[in-house]
Amino acid sequence: MTSDTLKIIIPMAGYGTRLRPHTWSKPKPLVSVAGRPVLAHVLDLVGTAADPANTELVFIVGYLGEQVQAFMRAQYPHLRAHYFTQTEMKGQSHAIALAREHLHGPTLILFVDTIVDTDFAFLKTDLADAIIWVKKVDDPRRFGVVVTGADGFVTGMVEKPDSMENDLAIVGYYYFKRGEDLLAAIDHQLQHDMKTKGEYFLADAMSLMLKDGMQMRAQTVDVWLDAGLPETVLETNRILLDSGRANHAEVAPRTGVTIHPPAYIYPDAEVTNSTIGPHVSIGPGCRVEDSTLTDTVLEAGAVVIGSHLRGSLVGARARVEGIDGIINVGDDSTVKHA
Repeated sequence: MTSDTLKIIIPMAGYGTRLRPHTWSKPKPLVSVAGRPVLAHVLDLVGTAADPANTELVFIVGYLGEQVQAFMRAQYPHLRAHYFTQTEMKGQSHAIALAREHLHGPTLILFVDTIVDTDFAFLKTDLADAIIWVKKVDDPRRFGVVVTGADGFVTGMVEKPDSMENDLAIVGYYYFKRGEDLLAAIDHQLQHDMKTKGEYFLADAMSLMLKDGMQMRAQTVDVWLDAGLPETVLETNRILLDSGRANHAEVAPRTGVTIHPPAYIYPDAEVTNSTIGPHVSIGPGCRVEDSTLTDTVLEAGAVVIGSHLRGSLVGARARVEGIDGIINVGDDSTVKHA
């Protein structure tokens, strides 16, 4: 590993409690939208940052972290990846500090419970010490926001501000030209027990860096998608399918099957006598018979028979029969009409 190797730190050790029952059996970034896990959509961006041969991924995993390793080995064997386990949930900075041996030189930090439409190619020539990705929002009081000066550089950060004045919400992507500077700030934060609401937040370490003269630029994005709640998973699925991630045009005609675009149907999925779409994603190995699906995501191996589902999430290998309405069922579960 050379000093200019890009390190991409991906903290993902949380339990994902807001997305249960799905996160009882899989890490939140492995929940699917538009036919692929959220993590896969985020990793699409990695190739825009640097040559994969000059990139290293560092995952901070926790509960069910072995699934992340298995996914990376199967789907991204060409990418160099390291794994560290966070056994105590003490906050973002605590998680990132676990990767201290990799925190030097150019460093990206990506929190992957969101999908952001951006391109990292400009990092090779950007002169700022650090970059923070933000999105303009109507009501900033629900978010962490940045405060910027007339020159566009960040002067401070505010968590859930009382006023509407600063409306650039922090989306969870960060770049540091020198990872060692970030590590020094985090170590100071940990040593002096600098917590917010009982946790070590990355924003507090970055505030120290700003006080020390770090030049941080805000990079605005137009698309910021959340995948942390059932309703936001469905919303993200809709937006991704609407923006070109659907494959309905490539699906071979099937007798008795009507598709209302957009939809994503995995090539080996079996669909018979059914109406699919709009905004439906059907994963690998799924089977759908005599059903109507709208605004619904089926994880790998799910079976739906004689049902009319809308606004629903169906976990991997789950079986749904004779249901009319909205359901949210986890992996390896069975739901039947009595």
